Amino acid sequence: MKSFFSKGPIVAILLLAIFVVSEAQQCRPSGRIRGRKPPPGQCNQEDDSDCCKAGKMYPTYTCSPPMSGNTKAYLTLNSFEAGGDGGGPSECDGQYHDDNTPVVALSTGWYNGGSRCLKNIRINGNGQSVVAMVVDECDSTEGCDADHDYQPPCPNNIVDASKAVWKALGVSEDNWGGLDITWSDA
Repeated sequence: MKSFFSKGPIVAILLLAIFVVSEAQQCRPSGRIRGRKPPPGQCNQEDDSDCCKAGKMYPTYTCSPPMSGNTKAYLTLNSFEAGGDGGGPSECDGQYHDDNTPVVALSTGWYNGGSRCLKNIRINGNGQSVVAMVVDECDSTEGCDADHDYQPPCPNNIVDASKAVWKALGVSEDNWGGLDITWSDA
């Protein structure tokens, strides 16, 4: 009977292949940017949005975690209305959207250069489910400037949602802001 170890080269190649695939599936920071203090009145903190802090280093990402049937993510609250904390008009259509409409922005990797623009996703959280349209990117590559309302770059696992999404998920208003969810293309 041959020993398991006599197949050493085959086992080593197999283990190396598994390691390479698992490494490729991880999303690591692609860089960092240094925070700048926003000019007075230039960082809208509606919905408890953070403002960049001078000198603080923020990670940036060009990727998001791999997609699955139910991808784990973190739901945040965003206003897509003119004057809201979302900043300028949505990337997908150049429009603002009413907060009573179920719309979302996805982290850069999931936004995928706009390939999900104006398409629906299904969000599961708080024992409920809702369908929302992707209208914007939650930029994980840049931030702390006027274009990004002096807010830090988005983490790589964000689904940034309108108030309508939070309402549909049945989350009480005093708990709006952050929720572990899963999502998928609808």
